Amino acid sequence: MKRILVPTDFSPQAENALKVAAQIAVKNKAEIYLEHSLDLPSHLAVGGSGSAKPESLYFIRLAEKNFTELLKREYLFDIDVHEAIGHDEIYNDVKLAVKEKEIDLIVMGSHGTSGFKEMFIGSNAEKVVRTSEIPVLVIKNEHDIFDVKDFVFATDFSEECRKPFASAQKFAKDVGAKIHLLYVNTPSDFRTSEDADQIMKKFLTGMGAENYSLNIYNDTSVEKGILGFAKKIGAQLIGMSTHGRKGLSHFFNGSVSEDLVNHANMPVITFKI
Repeated sequence: MKRILVPTDFSPQAENALKVAAQIAVKNKAEIYLEHSLDLPSHLAVGGSGSAKPESLYFIRLAEKNFTELLKREYLFDIDVHEAIGHDEIYNDVKLAVKEKEIDLIVMGSHGTSGFKEMFIGSNAEKVVRTSEIPVLVIKNEHDIFDVKDFVFATDFSEECRKPFASAQKFAKDVGAKIHLLYVNTPSDFRTSEDADQIMKKFLTGMGAENYSLNIYNDTSVEKGILGFAKKIGAQLIGMSTHGRKGLSHFFNGSVSEDLVNHANMPVITFKI
């Protein structure tokens, strides 16, 4: 992990993500690429020749000023930080930056305040997750110390989840975490412990997995099971795979107890299938 992209709107939530990215960068001797998307109205947007209209210069200068202030943060002093201003919607600017800069990881803040649905659905974070080909780490709160020891990776252990798991393994190794593979058993898709155990062991064949545990957790829904298990073991991170344009709205499709979801004040990382 050598290049980390942090989209920023200069909000406190975006800085929460930057602080986490900085800690990961120090641990892996990585560079950080800061991306601010202006997403101006069409009548103010930068022209095809690359020249900015006078009215848009204000927003460009304001972004440059914000970058200057942000780069003075002490936690960035020993890190190579590159800043850029995009002129499209955030997920398009992120997609372009990932390709041009060969980014390994996206870290971004969420304005959501009450659980997975509110954290992702309809938000910029959800759009980036939905369109990203690389892992996206979404930070919900401030983490003065981002120290992940226990990382829950929820999966159905299907063949298509082998690639996301390989990426999850690499991330776990980069941050020094133990990965806890989780199968959530629900009434609507029940498996015996023996069947689930066989599926999990078959899934791991040839994966070269290290520093992991296999877990089965029974609950009334997959969502509740993930959150319940993560809380039970005191995990610091939840990971899962996404189906591209189906995004997390497809995954978190059911009713989730608000009280339970509110306990998920931990980062979430997604891996594209």
